[in-house]
Amino acid sequence: MKPPYTLTSGILHQVAAVSEKLGQLQGSRLQLPRAELRKSNRIKTIQSSLAIEGNTLNLDQVTALLENKRVRAPQKDIAEVKNAIAVYGQLEQWQPYSLRSFLRAHALFMKDLLSSAGKFRSSAVGVAKGNQLTHIAPPAHRVRSLMQDLFSYARYDKDPLLIKSCVFHYELEFIHPFTDGNGRMGRLWQTVLLMQYNPLFAYLPVESIIKDRQSDYYQALQASDKSGQATPFIEFMLAAVSEALTLQLKEQAGPLRAADRIELFRRVAGTATFSRKMYLDYHRSISPATASRDLHDAVVNNILSMSGDKRNATYMFR
Repeated sequence: MKPPYTLTSGILHQVAAVSEKLGQLQGSRLQLPRAELRKSNRIKTIQSSLAIEGNTLNLDQVTALLENKRVRAPQKDIAEVKNAIAVYGQLEQWQPYSLRSFLRAHALFMKDLLSSAGKFRSSAVGVAKGNQLTHIAPPAHRVRSLMQDLFSYARYDKDPLLIKSCVFHYELEFIHPFTDGNGRMGRLWQTVLLMQYNPLFAYLPVESIIKDRQSDYYQALQASDKSGQATPFIEFMLAAVSEALTLQLKEQAGPLRAADRIELFRRVAGTATFSRKMYLDYHRSISPATASRDLHDAVVNNILSMSGDKRNATYMFR
């Protein structure tokens, strides 16, 4: 069954805004963030998603763990961050429409933290806010079939993927398939789905927007529960994605560096050979001397292989 929601003017407006901002990024050839920004955004994503769940580590501590440095903090919090680093390090490998891949991601997220990591819950569960029970999840015996239906919806329904990713996120929280780790899995899998729409979403820290608007995030979940449809949550999440894209446009407004130009051109050239002229035709704003330096440094750093002399050299990505 298709999960219920209403296509409102607010949803349509946000879809248009997200599409426009993605177009601006693509049109300016900034669709792939600079290398240091990709790292920074990944750290923000990990820290924010776990902070929403009560993890105490800050950005500097997450950075230190990513660089294999020692950190003084509760062992549980350190384990959560290390697991998340491993999960997001494999982001491109998770299969968006595979329930098996989804369970493997949960197993890695909750490694050494949950005895049932990678397995659906086997008992009833509710979500509480303070002393008040705010949500009673479906019975445990229905979880697998509900999740199978949700993955079928994500794969086959004709809804725009921007909307389907939000619906998937909400329905996952509603089903609450795991004893623990549902929130971080919902945010992760929305990203995995959005990456099918545009690879930029692998590096877009939407989670940092959610963390800054955490009370609104939970209110949107509760409003959707109360209304019996995902509409309020879709509106919230699309607004968060749009805001994250706005920040991305501002952060990427500076000139591209050599490593970023090379990485962008990799997406065009693939495994084909190319010349300096082809590289210049793509990066029209740089001089021939700058292009030569870019290519020379990439050869020295073993990113490119070069054949022929300088004037007639051809290149290929390793």
